[in-house]
Amino acid sequence: MDRVETEQRDEPQTDFIYCHRAVTEVLKFGSCQFNSGHKVLFLIIPGNPGVVGFYKTFMQTLHRKLGYHHPVWAVSHAGHCVPPDSMDMVEDASSAAEYDVFGLDGQIEHKLAFLRRHVPRDTRLVLLGHSIGCYIILDMMKRNPELNILKSIMLFPTIERMAQTPQGKVMTPVLCGLRYVAYLPLFLLSLLPEALKAGLIRLALGGICSLDHTVVPPTVGLLSGDCAANAMYMGGQEMKKVLERDDLTIKKNLEKLIFYYGATDHWCPVQYYHDIKQDFPHGDFRLCENGFRHAFVLDAGREVAQMVSEWISVDFRT
Repeated sequence: MDRVETEQRDEPQTDFIYCHRAVTEVLKFGSCQFNSGHKVLFLIIPGNPGVVGFYKTFMQTLHRKLGYHHPVWAVSHAGHCVPPDSMDMVEDASSAAEYDVFGLDGQIEHKLAFLRRHVPRDTRLVLLGHSIGCYIILDMMKRNPELNILKSIMLFPTIERMAQTPQGKVMTPVLCGLRYVAYLPLFLLSLLPEALKAGLIRLALGGICSLDHTVVPPTVGLLSGDCAANAMYMGGQEMKKVLERDDLTIKKNLEKLIFYYGATDHWCPVQYYHDIKQDFPHGDFRLCENGFRHAFVLDAGREVAQMVSEWISVDFRT
């Protein structure tokens, strides 16, 4: 393949749209035209913060490993992106508040609205969830069983008892009780020059030896405006609402689901892996043997994309 052609295929497109009343960033690798009724779309539902820029390396690698045959998109969470100058954070403030678009339930409806309005109905879907994105996918499958889903791949799934996890025990008081206290330092950080914010982020992440530096610019964006506050608000709802595992939805869709658990994941203890594997002995549950962290996008986006592409190579051989 010609080098210039390869570089063009690896060049993403970024769109900002209003979806479910809130500004939304969509990162796209691959053709945005759905001319064929047999089109398969790989759609990433992110963790929290739901910043699509974090997944750029993962998406680029997956798109390449799929032979550039299928588009790979990621849709941000509502309000987790800095809107362009021509747009506000919400389309209608009163309506956004009424529907709680930044809350967990609102984010689920936000993803369903995105599929309704921006993806042709006959498009076959491969959903890739990360962290709370896995919970969102399960709820999407529950609310709309007619979705044309081929596979749902759950990476480091936080789908149950979040507040009881080691990280949940630390973060629940912060997200549910002290959230407003954090707003002042976040506001002060947002006033700093972009270059200084980027330097502070690199310093904070300096302990990660193989840091993917493409995550720095989106992290800078997260510290601007209301994005971090919206992420914390959603996080507080996660601690309160992600309780019991939705076994009924898992049972109904078991053949479509692949779960990948971390071996040392403080958001999802390994016991959760053993529990679900015991309860669903015929399901596809995998335990990480590569030492990937929960936030794999920080340093292992390529490796995880390679792994995912191998899982689905049989079903999507072209």
